[in-house]
Amino acid sequence: MKKSIESSEMIINDDGSIFHLHLRPEQLRDNIIVVGDPARVDMVASFFDSIDYDVSSREFHTIAGTYGGKHIMCLSHGIGGDNIDIVMNELDALANIDFSTRQIKDSFRQLTVVRVGTSGGLQPDLPVGTFVIAQKGIGFDGVINFYADRNKVCDLDFEHNFCATVGWNPLWAKPYVVDADPELVERIGRDDMKRGCTISANGFYGPQGRQLRLQLADPQINSKIEAFRYKDYRITNYEMESAALQGLGKMFGHKTMTVCAIIANRLAGNATSNYKSPIKDLVQMVLDRI
Repeated sequence: MKKSIESSEMIINDDGSIFHLHLRPEQLRDNIIVVGDPARVDMVASFFDSIDYDVSSREFHTIAGTYGGKHIMCLSHGIGGDNIDIVMNELDALANIDFSTRQIKDSFRQLTVVRVGTSGGLQPDLPVGTFVIAQKGIGFDGVINFYADRNKVCDLDFEHNFCATVGWNPLWAKPYVVDADPELVERIGRDDMKRGCTISANGFYGPQGRQLRLQLADPQINSKIEAFRYKDYRITNYEMESAALQGLGKMFGHKTMTVCAIIANRLAGNATSNYKSPIKDLVQMVLDRI
């Protein structure tokens, strides 16, 4: 007999929805765009042909509807890999756990999840406005290190070479490196997006080498990262969620990837706060291809 998942492990709200997202299983869609900002969900949904529902809970805002004949939903995840841990676990629970019996379903339902975000470039040839796919996500947050079999989904040789080359501080969480789903990269990326290796930092300031009043443990970390090479790979940009999304996606068996618009170039020291127009263009491209 199958073991039921305890109520303390998977909390179901009184209305039958999953704890944080406040979504019920029947509201789940197979094609999902995720964004950081709850307000950006409204922008994505402005492209939809029809709206099925609009649900908000804390930083998690979801709108589902149709676009070009496809059923689709857009969900905000807030900032950081810890929130991705919540989002991916709860989306998978909606897809693959029976809420009435609390047992894992016999048949697996695969989701397609594409994150659209913003990031800072780490190479001189990635100007503001460039679209970069996280072909490899490099997690500084440590999220998937808490799950069994993390080594099965990671590029261990890349991890080893990266830590040795940059002189990784043992006080920091061990980095992990996870590929995006290759079919999804080809379908979404085509020839008008750059492929890159994207760092998912566990903070916006110190963990990304920014210094305001506090001194950094390694003031040279960004120059070391920019100079790092492994085979034909180089590290292209910083953000905060792609690695956890791709790592948990692989563990669960879902198709996941991240594509970001570069809104700052860390080496050139320039940035723009007027990024809404390129993000809208990127959203429409993803909607057309997902």
